[in-house]
Amino acid sequence: MSEKLSNGAAIRGYIALMKLRVVELLLVTTLPALVLAERGLPPIGITVATLLGGTLAAGSANAFNMVIESDLDKLMIRTSKRPLVTGVVGKKEAIFFASAIGILALLIFWIFTTPLATFLTFIAIAYYVLIYTVGLKPRTAQNIVWGGAAGCMPVLIGWAAITNSLSWTAVAFFMVVFFWTPPHFWALAIKYKEDYASAGFPMLPVVATRARVRGEMWFHTVAMIISSIALIGIAKLPIWALLITIALGLLFAFQLLQLRESSDFYGRVAGKIFQWSISYLSLFSVLLVAAQLIG
Repeated sequence: MSEKLSNGAAIRGYIALMKLRVVELLLVTTLPALVLAERGLPPIGITVATLLGGTLAAGSANAFNMVIESDLDKLMIRTSKRPLVTGVVGKKEAIFFASAIGILALLIFWIFTTPLATFLTFIAIAYYVLIYTVGLKPRTAQNIVWGGAAGCMPVLIGWAAITNSLSWTAVAFFMVVFFWTPPHFWALAIKYKEDYASAGFPMLPVVATRARVRGEMWFHTVAMIISSIALIGIAKLPIWALLITIALGLLFAFQLLQLRESSDFYGRVAGKIFQWSISYLSLFSVLLVAAQLIG
C-alpha cells in the first residue's frame, strides 16, 4: 500500500512540475489565435495537436524552471510544497521529465502542425528557461516585463499552426498579452512580497515604492486596453466586440483604482486584481472567439 501511495505521490509530483494552472492561461489565448487565423472553426486535428503540444511545451519550461529555482523555492512559503523541495521528485528525474515532454511537444508540432509553429515553440521554451529564469528573474525588477514575452508566444504559435506565417493580427494579440502580464504578475508579487524578498528575487514590488509600482501597473494596463482595442480593429471584428472590449478594459482599470498607496488592504486588493486579471484575459479570449464565429 505504501508503495502505491509513493507511486501516486510521484505521479502527482511530476504533474505539479508542469504548473498546469499556469498552463491553462496559455491555452486560453491559444484557442482564439487558432480561430482568428482560420477565420472560423480550425481543423480539429490541428487544434488538439496545438493544445496538447502547447501544454507539454509549457509544462517542460515550467519543470525546468522548478529545477533551476529548487533551492530558492525552499525559502518561500508559497513554493515550499513543490515536489523538488519536498523530495517527491529528484532533480535528475525532473530534468529527464522536462526534456522528454519538451521533445514530445516539438514532435507533435512538427508532425501535426507547421515548421514555424514548431520553431516558435522551441523559442518559447528556451526563452522562458534561459532568458527569463536564468537571466532576468534574479537580476532585474523588469524581469516579468521582458521575460513575460515567453507567455505571449502561444498566440503566435496558435496562429502559425494554422497559417505557417504571422500577421499583424497575431502581433496585436501578442501585445495584448505582453502588456497584460506585468500588472497580472505584479499584483501577485505584491501579495507575496515577503516571499520574493526572502528568496532574493528583485520583483518590482520588493525593490520599488508603492507609487512606482502603481504607476507602472497603470502604464501597462492602459497599453493593454489600447492593444485590445487595436486587435479588434485589425482583426476586423464587429462593433459590439469593440464595445465589450472597452467595457472590460474599464472594469480592469476600476479594479486598479482600488490599489491606493496608503490603503490598509493593499495586499488584499492586489489579490483581487490578480484574480480579475485572469478573468479579463479569459473573457477577452472568449469574446474574440465569439466575435469571429458569430460576426
